[in-house]
Amino acid sequence: MQIVPISNLDVHGLSDYARLTDVALRRVQEPEGGLYIAESHKVIARAIAAGHQPRSVLLQEQWLPDVAPLLERFPDVPVYVGSSDVLERLTGYHMHRGALAAMHRPALPRMEDLLADASRVVILEDIVDHTNVGAIFRSVAGLGADAVLITPRCADPLYRRSVRVSMGTVLQVPWTRMPEWPEARRILDAAGFHVAALALDDRAVTLDRFAAHPPERVALTLGTEGDGLSSQARDAADSTVIIPMLHGVDSLNVASASAVALWALRKPPMPVD
Repeated sequence: MQIVPISNLDVHGLSDYARLTDVALRRVQEPEGGLYIAESHKVIARAIAAGHQPRSVLLQEQWLPDVAPLLERFPDVPVYVGSSDVLERLTGYHMHRGALAAMHRPALPRMEDLLADASRVVILEDIVDHTNVGAIFRSVAGLGADAVLITPRCADPLYRRSVRVSMGTVLQVPWTRMPEWPEARRILDAAGFHVAALALDDRAVTLDRFAAHPPERVALTLGTEGDGLSSQARDAADSTVIIPMLHGVDSLNVASASAVALWALRKPPMPVD
């Protein structure tokens, strides 16, 4: 490893980690050559296992034995090592999770390629809360959907908080940004997907009825936290689905709703010989 001790913030290469708590500095799109921050040993390990390339690592010396084995294939990657106080001044917060890595963003796949072998996908329309995005990815990974599609204005799944909340599953679930609805619907049609919008509507079918005989290929659309799905998303849907609620509650948090719907629509287990 190329260990670089730091005692001040003037060391070349530290700008990737500066002021990480300032949301205005985070990138919403994935520009070519862009970066994201992987936080904690576990997340860094998942990122590398997914084929992502580290640009540098930042940590306290006590975490070197944990991180060193992950970097054996990357001898030229600098590892910046500093005290807790120095790292907190750099990042803007206390690094209690041990290590950060600036990772090169992989190229996003084409929507058509992502759908080719999928039967269950989730569409996130304009969801702006990074915690919700991360929680939905965790449900997707745990409950067996094949991929996630996100709209151009949806929050970045590789934002530090999204990655952390997802327990790193955003690094193993295939995903990409989709075009605007008319074009996205054309691609979904060509791939044979039935689009089911999860939304409040008097004409909606209940989730249990929809899940009793689900289409072979389903794209489940989830809307933004405040306003729900746009009129374009509703118009693009083949079905509108609702989760029946009790005691005057009309809906669940979008991340909770995703888990309920994905469990109901889970694929049957493979037969055992």
